[in-house]
Amino acid sequence: MSTINYSEKIPNNVNLVEDRTLQRALEQWQPNFIQWWDDVGPEGSTNHEVYLRTAVSVDPQGWAQFGHVKMRDYRWGIFLNPGDPNREIHFGDHKGEQAWQDVPGEHRANLRRIIVTQGDTEPASVEQQRHLGLTAPSIYDLRNLFQVNVEEGRHLWAMVYLLHRHFGRDGREEAEALLDRRSGDENNPRILGAFNEKTPDWLAFFMFTYFTDRDGKFQLSALAESAFDPLSRTTKFMLTEEAHHMFVGESGVSRVVQRTCQVMNELKTDDVAKLRAAGVIDLPTIQRYLNFHYSVTIDLFGADQSSNAATFYSSGLKGRFEEGKRTDDHLLKDQTYKVLEVVNGRLVEKDVPMLNALNEVLRDDFIKDSVAGVGRWNKVIEKAGIPFRLTVPHKAFHRNIGALAGIKMSPEGRVVSESEWQAKKDEWLPSDADRAFVASLMGRVVEPGKFAHWIAPPVMGINRQPVDFDYVRFG
Repeated sequence: MSTINYSEKIPNNVNLVEDRTLQRALEQWQPNFIQWWDDVGPEGSTNHEVYLRTAVSVDPQGWAQFGHVKMRDYRWGIFLNPGDPNREIHFGDHKGEQAWQDVPGEHRANLRRIIVTQGDTEPASVEQQRHLGLTAPSIYDLRNLFQVNVEEGRHLWAMVYLLHRHFGRDGREEAEALLDRRSGDENNPRILGAFNEKTPDWLAFFMFTYFTDRDGKFQLSALAESAFDPLSRTTKFMLTEEAHHMFVGESGVSRVVQRTCQVMNELKTDDVAKLRAAGVIDLPTIQRYLNFHYSVTIDLFGADQSSNAATFYSSGLKGRFEEGKRTDDHLLKDQTYKVLEVVNGRLVEKDVPMLNALNEVLRDDFIKDSVAGVGRWNKVIEKAGIPFRLTVPHKAFHRNIGALAGIKMSPEGRVVSESEWQAKKDEWLPSDADRAFVASLMGRVVEPGKFAHWIAPPVMGINRQPVDFDYVRFG
């Protein structure tokens, strides 16, 4: 069923009406979700009419429609890609068997943990971005923020459906807990560290949507390979929506860089103080933000050696990125992979069983993808004729997970002493002064076609609309 039924209280393409018990349980969860949205969703947005896309089908050729919708009236629903009754498991110990439509008892706890962890990231990012609408650099950007927010809410629904449908009372309790935790809360924080960080300004938001939503792309791609077919079908559709989030990040940083380069050329200077006085974000500060968000995000992939990762793969719960395109045996029993460790103050590589290094495999795939986008930002700088290049720091830099946790490392990958780290960390990571400066630029601009001084307009609008379209109508 590719078309979505919007006549029901919860839009869906899973024939919810045929399972009254499940329908009632989700309809009881729905007001709690709305209450969560009112409490910690985008601040002050309740009466805004926003030019949003809403999924109307899971057909990739025409899956969304655009129109002005009141934020609180957005139709969050449950959408799975069409199933294939002949789908086989194509990796791990169950390779060649039929994909599972229900949760095998022996994998129940691990599958629930995977779904809960993924589900927890979705409301967390909405909470992190709650205040950003108050300092939007344009209504085009405000609309993009709200689109990301409503789709993260939809992705929460995607995971909650799986918990309710396949995990009984445990699943219902976990679904409630997803609305109880809060990003950054001392007593009841979100599960993963990056989702408890603040997103205080728009440069941080663009870096978050470029790097951290890209982590989402890789995690969802690995889950789309799952032997548990409902999870695979759910995450495949989530990936369709996720692409826009990364676009917001990549194009956002690109426009900040473009504006900075423009002012550098107008003033014929790279002097940080002069550029800040002119109201743009200097390139070294953009580099420090990049270093921070990149390093926090690569920690999300977990420890470089993990028995859980091996179990998830061998059990068929979670594959690799683009598993089907790989030409090995998809069992990996005798294969190895290189990971890093520090020996006698130096970084060295060592071979470990690949099954145990699957977090590192996914992290390396993510790094390759991230570097490509940073290259596109550098083309903007190059085109402006400015001799500065943004770089991705070494993957051992500023790590808090795995064998590299707490190692003091320069962005180039040199092990440094505690005293050198303390002396140079404000050159490598955003300082309080950097954040205060960026915060000082954040003023709300909401006249159609107008943009804050520190960011360039986009090349084109959303869905072929003009850049000065009324993307948000304020109620």
